[in-house]
Amino acid sequence: MEYLYLSIAIAAEVLGTSALNASQGFTRLCPGIIAIMAYGTSLYLLSIALKTIPVGVAYAIWSGVGMSLVVIVGAILFRQVPDVPAVVGIVMIMTGVLVINMFSKSVGH
Repeated sequence: MEYLYLSIAIAAEVLGTSALNASQGFTRLCPGIIAIMAYGTSLYLLSIALKTIPVGVAYAIWSGVGMSLVVIVGAILFRQVPDVPAVVGIVMIMTGVLVINMFSKSVGH
């Protein structure tokens, strides 16, 4: 159940970051409100996940997967296409998240 909370926290963080970009520095009210609510939801759900998932592991997954998804959303919605070095770096981060989940004994599945 804790990984469900973490997954929803990641989705909320991606929504919040996308809305933050769309708010244009909080000059647009609706996206700004969505960003604040989504970040609040994300942090709340992350805190629930941290009851059972070690903080370093949860944060690595939350930030790594969230960052990767934000890059994809940014490319699709905001036409912010990453260059090759950025894609290589993102792949390396996602590889690290996979290694943690597949091989680390500190991850309780």
